Amino acid sequence: MFQLTLCILKPDVVRSPRLFHEIIELILQRQFIFVKSKRLQLNSERAGEFYREHQGKFFYSRLVHYMSCGPISCHILGRDNAIQEWRSMLGPTKVFKTIFEAESTIRGQYGVTDTRNCGHGSDSTETAQREIKFFFPEFDMKSISKYENLLANNLVFNRDSLEHQLPS
Repeated sequence: MFQLTLCILKPDVVRSPRLFHEIIELILQRQFIFVKSKRLQLNSERAGEFYREHQGKFFYSRLVHYMSCGPISCHILGRDNAIQEWRSMLGPTKVFKTIFEAESTIRGQYGVTDTRNCGHGSDSTETAQREIKFFFPEFDMKSISKYENLLANNLVFNRDSLEHQLPS
């Protein structure tokens, strides 16, 4: 079933152009469609709002600080089973454990700590809808069928906008 999910590449990835482009290539190799993309910098308040569900947990303030310390790259990714596929590519959040148990994942290869773990992925359809709306309020989630239908076309990846487009 075609799905959309939110992908965030965290500040440690965005700071390294080589790493950033390697991860974009990995995502493309797994046949994801980049529906929408944007790079932005969260302030502490906005990062805290996004991670509100973790408020009160020991890592919350560290996560909020980290997510507001530099630019992030947000993407709406689409494909069949997108949520599970992206989370599978990312690997578990516990980086030290992931390095030994899922070393071929993005976090297993590039993660540094549980906070500096390269990326974020939505964990359910409901979460994906909420998170996409948070970063892309202008995006109409009802247009999902439009993107599903685009799969039949030979879409072209625009490396400047980091979005797939119909060929000209």
